[in-house]
Amino acid sequence: MTADPPKYRPLERFWPYADLPEQPTNEELTALDPDLYEALFGQRPRPFSITLVFPVLDIEDFDLAVRLAKASAEYRLTGTGPTLRHRARFWSTDPLHLRNLFDIVGRSDATEVLIDDRPVPYARELWLPLVWFLIPQ
Repeated sequence: MTADPPKYRPLERFWPYADLPEQPTNEELTALDPDLYEALFGQRPRPFSITLVFPVLDIEDFDLAVRLAKASAEYRLTGTGPTLRHRARFWSTDPLHLRNLFDIVGRSDATEVLIDDRPVPYARELWLPLVWFLIPQ
């Protein structure tokens, strides 16, 4: 033992642990998977939506596609590396931007179309053309 006083004195609590808030922040709640959010907090009232989920694609207009996705009602990135996915949600009031994005990323079979966050049969063949009728002429 040395006679020198210690250079650091921990507080009288569990000092090696981070001081985290007890409640999640709004950013953490919006980043939750929709199914997990519904299981934890119940279903939230939301308007009808169509979501396009697409990976990084090797196409010339991909930068434009990412800009269009970021301009959607809700945009987020999920996964990392080869599982990275862009997720863009559109309300039924914005069919033109949805079609513009789908024209770019819809050529790939890796692009998913979700109706109210659920994979639905014939989403590409039936639901999207029905939404195109909402585009003003």
